[in-house]
Amino acid sequence: MMKIKVNKEKGKFTLIISGVILIGLIAFLFFNHYFSFAIPCPFHKLTGLYCPGCGITRMILSILQLDFYQAFRYNAFLMILLPFALVYGILYFIAWIQDRQVPRLPNIVWNILLIAAIAFMIARNIPLFSFLAPTVIA
Repeated sequence: MMKIKVNKEKGKFTLIISGVILIGLIAFLFFNHYFSFAIPCPFHKLTGLYCPGCGITRMILSILQLDFYQAFRYNAFLMILLPFALVYGILYFIAWIQDRQVPRLPNIVWNILLIAAIAFMIARNIPLFSFLAPTVIA
C-alpha cells in the first residue's frame, strides 16, 4: 500500500482558510436572506450592459438551493465552466497539499476562455440573445 505524503503545515493552513471561507459564506447567506443583501455589478451600473459575471451571486444562491435550472438562467457561461473548475481546483489542491508539482493549464486554454467570456458578454447584450441575460424563471 502506497503512503501519500501530506504537508502538515499546508493542511493546517487549509483548515484555517476553509473555516474563514465557511464563516464568510454563512454570514453572506444570513445577510442575503434577512436583508436581501446583493453585490451590485459596477460594470452594469455604469454601462447598463451585462458583463460575463453578472448574475453570479444569484447563481450561487440558486445552486445552494439546488435549483440548477435557475442558476443556469442567471449565468449559463459560468454554470457550464463550474464542473471543470471544480475538478481542476480539486486536482490543484491535492497536488499542492502533497508538495507535488501543481498542474498548470496551457496558455491556449486561458486564451480560449477569455475569448469565450468576451463572446458571451457581447451575445448576452444583443436583443436576439436576450435569453442569456440574468433572468428569473416565472
